[in-house]
Amino acid sequence: MRILVSPDCFTGTLTAAQAAHAIRDGWLRTKPDDHMSVIPLSDGGPGFLDCFVEALGAQRHTVEVSDPLGRAIQADFALLGDQAWIESAQACGLAHLKVSERNPLITSTYGVGQLIAAAIDAGARNIMVGLGGSGTNDGGAGALEALGASSQTGQLANGGAALKDVNDIDLAEAVKRTENVTIVLASDVDNPLLGLRGATAMFGRQKGADDNSLMILEGALEHFAQVLGKRSDGKDPAVALGAGAAGGLGFGLMHLGASRVPGISTVMDVVGLNDVLQGSDLVITGEGCLDDQSLHGKVIAGVAARAVALGKPCLALAGDVRLGKREASSAGIDSAYSMIDLAGKDAALGRPSDVLADLAQRVAKTWGRA
Repeated sequence: MRILVSPDCFTGTLTAAQAAHAIRDGWLRTKPDDHMSVIPLSDGGPGFLDCFVEALGAQRHTVEVSDPLGRAIQADFALLGDQAWIESAQACGLAHLKVSERNPLITSTYGVGQLIAAAIDAGARNIMVGLGGSGTNDGGAGALEALGASSQTGQLANGGAALKDVNDIDLAEAVKRTENVTIVLASDVDNPLLGLRGATAMFGRQKGADDNSLMILEGALEHFAQVLGKRSDGKDPAVALGAGAAGGLGFGLMHLGASRVPGISTVMDVVGLNDVLQGSDLVITGEGCLDDQSLHGKVIAGVAARAVALGKPCLALAGDVRLGKREASSAGIDSAYSMIDLAGKDAALGRPSDVLADLAQRVAKTWGRA
């Protein structure tokens, strides 16, 4: 059999590449003669950069930037000719914060702006920014400041809560900094900036916000959006698809002319997933938790949709499976398997690579050809 292995990262435990290799290794224990193609994927969040480095041979460049709390860290961008790829989570990702440090009232996207500036200095004129996995909710204000934006009345890089005091903003230097540079945003979500489907309401809690913080953040973002207003072309980025991605980072960068594309479909096209899938007998995908959110712009949904279109069976291996069989089937997933069901939560979290390999080994007994 020819098997394509294309998972997302298992958030907090395995990168997409680590997960893919664990699945491959486990499967081969049962079916050592099968041919395994490994293509790790990302929908714009963690692992986004790896996809382009591995698929296109883009070169990594490491620079010092600020993490969500302003601490100096090392982060990468990838460059190939005048095309650059940036993974926003490398600078403002939730993974940089301990649970006790999660506080979107004060976390900033300043480091993302530093990455964009570094890519421009390296010669990039076309930049794709992956949005996802952020620990921020500042409307991209920090990134704008890093690129040259300023305010006389408030702080742009002090987190979401500080935006309530920003009553003016000068984007002239940031616009000049990104002049003649095309910025494309790749995100797994199409949420607007504000409201019930906005950045704060949908994603604030996972970044550490409580009920009071959510009200403060929503009010601050609404105020910030009013201060920035519409773009010079008359468009209102606050209501654009993806404006709420990465805590509103999409919104901020749209004020510099950035456009948005669906993350997973873009990545799948770049890495040539269809070509490999066409020649495969089975595709295996996966992520940390298979739930309803997995069906909306995430890696699993994207891979399953491509598999259905080409008439290929699709399996999902996950840390935890919270979808019913009917829901999974309607999304194109033939069967879903849980690491927790196999080995328990402690083992799944403590030995994720081993447990995922064991799960793949067992699944191969059912789905592998005799």
